[in-house]
Formats: sequence, structure tokens, C-alpha cells
Amino acid sequence: MTSVQTKPAGAEPDARSTFDSLDPATDEVVGSYPIHTEQDVAEAVARAREAAAWWAGLGFAGRAERLRRWKGMITRRIAQLAEVVHAETGKPHSDAMIEIVPAIDHMEWAAKHAGKLLGPKKRSAGLLMANQSATVEYQPLGVIGVIGPWNYPVFTPLGSIIYALAAGNAVVFKPSEYTPGVGKWLVDTFGDIVPEHPVLQLITGFGETGAALCRSGVDKIAFTGSPGTGRKIMAACAETLTPVLIEAGGKDALLVDEDADVAAAADAAVWGGMSNAGQTCVGVERVYVHEKVYDEFVAKVVEIAGSVRSGSDPEAKIGPITMPGQLGIIRRHIADALARGGRALVGGADAVGDRYVQPTVLVDVPEDSEAVREETFGPTLTIAKVRDMDEAVAKANDTKYGLGATVFAKRRGMELARRLRSGMTAVNAVISFAAIPSLPFGGIGESGFGRIHGPEGLKEFARPKAIARQKFRPPMVLTSFSRTAKTDAKVAKLITMLHGKRK
Repeated sequence: MTSVQTKPAGAEPDARSTFDSLDPATDEVVGSYPIHTEQDVAEAVARAREAAAWWAGLGFAGRAERLRRWKGMITRRIAQLAEVVHAETGKPHSDAMIEIVPAIDHMEWAAKHAGKLLGPKKRSAGLLMANQSATVEYQPLGVIGVIGPWNYPVFTPLGSIIYALAAGNAVVFKPSEYTPGVGKWLVDTFGDIVPEHPVLQLITGFGETGAALCRSGVDKIAFTGSPGTGRKIMAACAETLTPVLIEAGGKDALLVDEDADVAAAADAAVWGGMSNAGQTCVGVERVYVHEKVYDEFVAKVVEIAGSVRSGSDPEAKIGPITMPGQLGIIRRHIADALARGGRALVGGADAVGDRYVQPTVLVDVPEDSEAVREETFGPTLTIAKVRDMDEAVAKANDTKYGLGATVFAKRRGMELARRLRSGMTAVNAVISFAAIPSLPFGGIGESGFGRIHGPEGLKEFARPKAIARQKFRPPMVLTSFSRTAKTDAKVAKLITMLHGKRK
């Protein structure tokens, strides 16, 4: 996807190495970008530190006004942004639009609600401290480093960037080396709206650039990527005790109960597993179906998946695998499933090409196979028959991941959703939680920790500040060396009256 270009001898002293962003469908160069060094990153963070003070000073209303103007610009230029996403990821324009649209909605929600959720709020001081006024407010952290992924290069990083900006922070953004053009487009358009200070800056490069951002003294890192890279991010941040927010993928399950709308469940399973070429962290990878509707469900999945094709032509529903190294993983997972007794009802061993992977539906796959245990990140589904939903829940929860999940059921939908070990669950729909701005988004286990979106997402990028203000001098002053034994006795009597009753 990228090729490093070094400068020839005699180049200008300030010239730097660059890398190319390539169209994954053709290997055509769509842009060249600098490999920012540790010094470059440090300078960006220093600029952001000054910009953060100005941005915070605008207040919630001032920031909301700028965010809404940025939202309007993105909306008017949505086709242009979709083209940049298409060029760097290969995904069809329709898929690019699908990720941009909810990001715009999130922008409006954050702008509208930041002041209500983060502004000063009174708390009860209690009877013992009745002479005090208690207040909590959420202040900006300062400078946030955002390290974004390539699979959803608009929606996912904006889930951190928008909420961090709404909370009053400046942001230094490192997009994936596979999608630097998308990152530049976002930063440039924000700069058109906020030209006064570098509130949102772009840095580009590879892992070394991301590591430099972790060590740069930012006030928090928000990262989306693989668990392996997430561990490296945490290790680098540990050097400076920089807090981190990690979203590290998943192996999401879809459950189909005996009373489910089978046609809707099958459609959701195929779209959840195959859209974006299966390169969706909260996409469907495993399906557990009640034995009473298993045959009907499988037949419908095979019918739908058989009509979906990957390619670069306008009729193709899914595009190429964006990161070439993922092809080997997908190929290995399919091969392991088939070698261990699994059957491919759609696709199979020959579904993995040089750039594209055709939809593959696997059944009778052992639960300890790679296709069930590890994140495949390709357009594949494993479908398993279960006796009941208790077995389905047990198998769905038997994973080191815990990001999203889906349940199709009429009677027990909410019950099953609560029992699934995941950060989010959709009932009778698929991935719907991601498009609801008020809901927090994040995982548990090896899917990471921390939350973007919703009130929780705003508070991730702010620090709670507690303020106690004395309204009047109390009859008994406790925080003084002038306190007497008589005062202590009165305090003991008071606390006994308040809390010493026998139940």
C-alpha cells in the first residue's frame, strides 16, 4: 500500500522522506505524504498546546458554532470526501457515504450536548457539610493524540476527534498510512473553518510516527487498530503515564432465535459480514442459529451471499482488501476451517485472490478453529447450529474479544442482548448502535477499553473538576487546630444520629 521514497544526495537540508498512498484496486499512486519525525511531532504538539488554550476559551457555544460550520462544509462536499475514501480504500462510493453520513450526525450531537453534559453542575453537599456549595465541571484535557484506522477513515477517527474538540481540546491526528489523504481532507476543511490557530493538525507516517505521538506529552491518546498494535501504543504511553483509549477490533457474533424474522436476520448477517469487504470491527463474523430455523436461515444466507460480488466495476457490491497483508490471514482462516471438517456453501478456498476476496459462507466449522477464534477481517461468515439460546450465548461469549454483537429475536431480544459479553449489542438490526450518537461505543477484553460517542465519549476527553465553596461559617469548625474536645463530642453525636441507627 505504501512505498518509502528517500531523498537523493544533495537534497535540501529540510527535505524529508515521503511515502505514497496507493489505490488498493490498481496500485495507482493517489498521493504522497511526509514521514513526520519525532521532532515534527513534538513541534505539532507544542503548537497544539497554544491552540488548545484559545479553543477552550471560545466556550461551548463558540466551539459548537465552529463545529456546525465544519459539519455544513462536510455535508456540502460529501461526494468529494467519498471519492477520497474510495481512492484510498477501494470501497464503493455507497459504502463511503454510509460512513460519512453518521459522522455528520455525531458532529451535530456533540456540538449540541457538550455544554449540557460537561458544564458546571451542582451536587448535594450532605447534612454534615451543609454550609458548603458543591459543584462539578468537566474541563478540557488539553491536547489529544488520535491514531486512526484505514477501514473507516472518516467515521472512526471522527468519533474521537469530534468529541475531543467539542470538549475543548486541540487534536493532533495521525491517520493510517493507508489513508493519509482522507486525514488531510478532514484537517484541511477544518482549517478553512478555524483558520486562527492549529486546533486540528495532521501528522503522517508509519508506526514510528505514531510512537512519537505517544511519547510527545499529549494529554491522552485515542487509538483504533489491532490488539497487537494497541499493546505497543500502551507500552509507549506508559513511558510518560499518558492515558489511552483503545478500540482494538472484535469477533462479533449474531444470534438467531427460533422466533426471529429469519429473512431479516439473514440479510443482516450477510451485510454485517460482507459489507466493506468484511473489514468492519463491529461486523458480523460468527452466527449462532437455533436448530428450529437453522436450515431456513442458511438457505437464505446462501441465496443472498451468492448474489454479492467483489470487484472494481460499478455492479460489484464490495471492493478490494485494503491492506494486502490481510489476504494471507483470510486465506489461512478459510483453509483451516475446511481442513478441519468445515464446508463452504459459498466461496471457499479459491475465494481469495490477489486483491479481492469473494464472499464465503462456512458451516460445520469447529469452535476452536482460527475462523471462529481469531478476527478474520474479510467477507466471511461461520454459521453454527445450536440447541437453544443458552448454548448460543455461551458460545458467543467464549472469546477474548468483546466489541459488538447482534440478536434477532422477538420475545427474548433484550434479555439475550444483556447476557452477551460485549460493549454494544443491536437487537433486530445490525450495527445500529454505531449510528446513534447518544450511545457509547467501545469494547471489553481484547477489544479494548474506554468509550467514544455519547456522554461517555465527551467525558473521555475531559477531566472532572470538583469545587467546594463555603457559603457560611459553620457552627463547628472541624478543619482547625482550635477544635476542642467538646466539638469532637458533638461531631460524634451528630454522626451517630445520621448513620448509627441499627437496621
